[in-house]
Amino acid sequence: MKSKFIFSIPAMLISIYSCGNAGNNAASTEQMKDTTKFPPVETKKPNADYKPAFKGQTRIAGVKTVTPYKVEKIAEKLGRPWAVIPLSDGRLLITEKPGYMQIHDANGKLIKKITGFPAVDAGGQGGMLDVALDPGYSKNKTIYWSYSEKYGNGNLMAVAKGQLNEAAAQIENPIVIFRATPALNSSLHFGSRLVFDKDGNLFVSTGERSKPEGRKQAQWLNSGLGKIFKITKEGKPAPGNPFITRKDAMPEIFAYGIRNAQSLDLHPVTGELWEAEFGPRGGDELNIIKAGKNYGWPIITYGIEYSGPKVGDGIQQQSGMEQPVYYWDPVLSPGGMVFYRGNSIPEWKNNLFICGLSSAHIARLVIVNNKVVGEERLLEDKYERFRDIAYLDGMLYAVTDTGNMYKISKK
Repeated sequence: MKSKFIFSIPAMLISIYSCGNAGNNAASTEQMKDTTKFPPVETKKPNADYKPAFKGQTRIAGVKTVTPYKVEKIAEKLGRPWAVIPLSDGRLLITEKPGYMQIHDANGKLIKKITGFPAVDAGGQGGMLDVALDPGYSKNKTIYWSYSEKYGNGNLMAVAKGQLNEAAAQIENPIVIFRATPALNSSLHFGSRLVFDKDGNLFVSTGERSKPEGRKQAQWLNSGLGKIFKITKEGKPAPGNPFITRKDAMPEIFAYGIRNAQSLDLHPVTGELWEAEFGPRGGDELNIIKAGKNYGWPIITYGIEYSGPKVGDGIQQQSGMEQPVYYWDPVLSPGGMVFYRGNSIPEWKNNLFICGLSSAHIARLVIVNNKVVGEERLLEDKYERFRDIAYLDGMLYAVTDTGNMYKISKK
């Protein structure tokens, strides 16, 4: 089944073009000025009365896409998809929470179901999670995936690798290369995203498991909860990691103070690692992840507890802790995210697209000089929980919790 939705904004509206920093686009100052021509997309009352640390940290002015584009539902009844990534030949690899993967062609047709993975603990937010291709995938057919694993008396987020034998519809030689210890009894906040850097090392995000004993460990360097890791393809600490020489720290840790990060991508121009994470009730964050930095959870946050009171001392800033580039209140509930790397829709170049779960839309963020200068909501009319999004040849592919897949492309 395929349905189409055509969206077009008259050319008289302002077009916003994004870039990595001011040096990459001479029109940066003009773009920042133009974003004030539209009201912020968020109109609901925030959960907290907290003040942002700087102008534009939240509720930035709205932008609207000028280039006509179309939205097609190209697949449905996918099951319970969690991640979608392009294969080297232009097809799509989708993870399914019960513990398998599917290969689809670029038009959404199912090609093959891949099985043979280690057992997953699929309760709650757990199951088969993210997947990434080895930088040498075209030759070695190696893929990496994250999943929730029963471990001891609890469970945890694990990372494994193996070879994808498409002909046999199997994963071969699966082996776990990393575990985010300690294990806890929780079905929540596993993270997790996988992104390779230019040197062939793997960034891995994880959550703090949404339990009091896990929450406080987001600040502990001897715990793998609430962290961004950087590991080799063998699961060892990446060379140059910030805590690799500290005896009281996990050497795989790259950054800490994370609540629950299901969004990671590298900026196409700067190469910096960007991350989005769930806050509690309000306070979802967008961050640039730097080596050794503390991102504050649970000590500082722009959200409140689900039950209403402040988190901890109710503070939003503290020395030695990083401020988010941007935050949302009410929440976006960020699933996967991706930078738009092409020119097919010119004003989208280097824009960031983040899946909204409870917010039921895809957020388009225009970024100039490492600051969000414009925000747009896409696919609001679909009323879907958008789980993950991928970029491929000028098009965006998004999967939803209802098992649908959408293709967004130039009209």
